[in-house]
This record gives sequence, structure tokens and C-alpha cells, in this order.
Amino acid sequence: MTKGKDAKPHIGIFGRRNNGKSSIINALAGHDVAIVSEVAGTTTDPVKKSMEIPGIGPVVLIDTAGIDDTGDLGKKRIEKSKEVLKTVDAAMLVIADNIFGKEEKELIKEFTNYEIPFLVIHNKTDLEPLNNSTRLQILDHTQAVILAFCAIRPIEIETLVDNLRKIIPESAYMNRSLIGDLLKYGDTVLLITPIDIEAPEGRLILPQIQIIRDILDNDCVAIVAKEREIDAYINKMQPLPALAITDSQVFPKADASIPKNIPLTSFSIILARHKGDFSNYLKGTPSLSSLKDGDRILILESCTHHLTCDDIGRVKIPRWISNFSGKKLEYEVVAGLDKLPQDIRKYAMVIQCGGCMITRRQIINRLKPAVEAGIPVTNYGMAIAWVHGIYKRAIAPFTKVSAGSSYL
Repeated sequence: MTKGKDAKPHIGIFGRRNNGKSSIINALAGHDVAIVSEVAGTTTDPVKKSMEIPGIGPVVLIDTAGIDDTGDLGKKRIEKSKEVLKTVDAAMLVIADNIFGKEEKELIKEFTNYEIPFLVIHNKTDLEPLNNSTRLQILDHTQAVILAFCAIRPIEIETLVDNLRKIIPESAYMNRSLIGDLLKYGDTVLLITPIDIEAPEGRLILPQIQIIRDILDNDCVAIVAKEREIDAYINKMQPLPALAITDSQVFPKADASIPKNIPLTSFSIILARHKGDFSNYLKGTPSLSSLKDGDRILILESCTHHLTCDDIGRVKIPRWISNFSGKKLEYEVVAGLDKLPQDIRKYAMVIQCGGCMITRRQIINRLKPAVEAGIPVTNYGMAIAWVHGIYKRAIAPFTKVSAGSSYL
């Protein structure tokens, strides 16, 4: 399950069957958006629900199956629910009837592992109030806020919303500028956007649109051109652009055409810094020069799209890396946020796409097993720049600006 185009806070709601998770979702939304039933296990697979929560704004709530589900099918549902942990910005752990046991303790460990802020909600307090013994038991395992809740009491809904607002991290709102720290008022930015077989019919790709909007939001000027027009146009530009941004596929052409005194980078590298694991990309990218015969490379393509005969992730990047290294390498591509086909330690390197369709938390969690295992990680754009010998130029705008900041 990916965030897709929902670049807004994602909140997961977890708990045992029939603890009233769907009732809490309906209470937050102010109307019925989730099925409520007395039958345990009504919610089976995780379900995303986009909504507006008064006092918070647009969010996506992810309703999950009960963590106490049974049988072989139940185990699969629990696994799917736990996969949601890689995608959420905040969570609610719902208990009821003063039951707090092994399942809840395991979830709290998972929240901690993925650094997910969360609330513990004792639901249905109109039927059975939260007792002090249960509260103390919960406090033995977490310092998270514990709320006694009843969906039919408006004051308790207000309290829940207020506490949710406090735990949702700022980064979940994706409101940080992509390149605003590289620009000043009135600067011109040149965007090099090839229109080839991979370009969507009649429109630009999402990273290009996002960066054009970011340029305008920073009161600057965006000039968009295909790579074939750059040579003629760059000589006429007055003033010269403060920054040139290229599609990674035409990096060598852009490097040759853009004068060295003009900073040059790519759409993918901008996304790598904005919401990727940029510091680990910087550490991992040079490992492209140390690959050996038989090494297996994992390519993480975090969206699904129409495949072409010259696909960037499945065809071009493997070809460029193999030509650069001169080694016999094996490549494996995983799309979306699907499970990895084998142990991460089987790979010599991991290459993550720009991640325009997902969030920073999703990317960080996706790469977490590789980073913890010491497997080098990099990004499409950074890998392409490295094998074409223009890596230092491509990352220079960010390593200069970001020194001593949270980017590195």
C-alpha cells in the first residue's frame, strides 16, 4: 500500500478485532466513512480513507484488520496490517475492555522501531471505563499519551483531534520547498525536459510539475525546454539561469551544453535531497565503482507505470552501470512497496527511484533494512551522474548549501 498521490499526513489505526477502530474513524470524519459492525473482523485488508478532520485538515486514515485475527488467512491479514507501518506518519493503538496484552506490546515495539509517534486509545469507555491497573500496565511499555474515548461524546472527539495534531510530524505535510534555499527573488531556472517515448502523452511528469510549482512559489522564473534546443537557447539567455535542472536520462548532454559556471543537477537528485535518504545516498553512491562480477543490484521503483522498451529503471540504468563497471552484474526490480523477493543481504547495492509518488518516511523505511545491514544505497539520478562522470557537479548545489544543516 503506497501513499500514491496523497502527499498529506497518513494516520494508521491499529487494534484487536471489534475494538471500534471504524467507529473512531467515523467520529473523526464527522460522518460514516467506515463500516461499523458488531461482527469481529469486519475490516479485513487495510483500507485508505481520504478525509478532512476539522482542526487538522486533509489526511488519509488507514483502517487495518484486527491484530488478533486467527487462522492462516488471519495471519496474512495481520502481516498486511503491519506492512502499513512503513507508510504512516502517525498511529492510533486502539484497545477496549481493559485488554492490553502481547499483541499490543508487539505493536508498540514496531512503532518504536519505525519511529512512529502514536496515541493509545481505550475505546468504548461508556461500556467499560479505563481502569488504573491497565493504565499502569501500558505505562510500563510506553510514555505515549493514553486517552479514554467514547465516540458519542463530542468533548472526547475534540481531545483526540487535539492530541493527533500534536503528534503528526511537520514533515508529514510535505511543505518544505524543493529548491527554495538555492534561489533568490527573481532568479531564472532552466528545466531540461526531454519529450521521448517515456514522456506521458500531453503532459509533463510529476517531478517536473512539482519543481515548476516550487519555482513559482519562490517568486522565480521557470524556463522549460527540450535538450535539443538548449545549445541554441543558452547563448541567448540574459540573465543566465541561477540553476539548470535536467532529466537524468540526458545528463551527459546537459553537462556538455550548460556552462560550468551555472549549477546543474537533476529532478531525481532534487527529490533525493528533499525526501530521500540523502546522507546515505552520498555515502553509498561511490560503491558503484567497487562492484564485482556476480554482484546483485536491487532497483526500487516506488510507483507503477507503463513500461517501455527503454525504461529508465529496468533498462537504461542497468545498461549504464554494466558498461561503467565492466562487470557481469545481476539486476532485480521491485515496483511499488511490495515485499522484497529475498534477504536484503543478498544484494551488493540498492538503487531507489526519486520517489515522487511516495513520502520521505516511506523511502526511509523502505531503505532501512539495507542501511542497517551496511548495504550501500543510492538514487536513480545520483547513480546516473556517477557512471557518467558528472557526480560532483550534480550534487554540488546541495552539498554546499546543506553543510551543517539537516540535509546531511
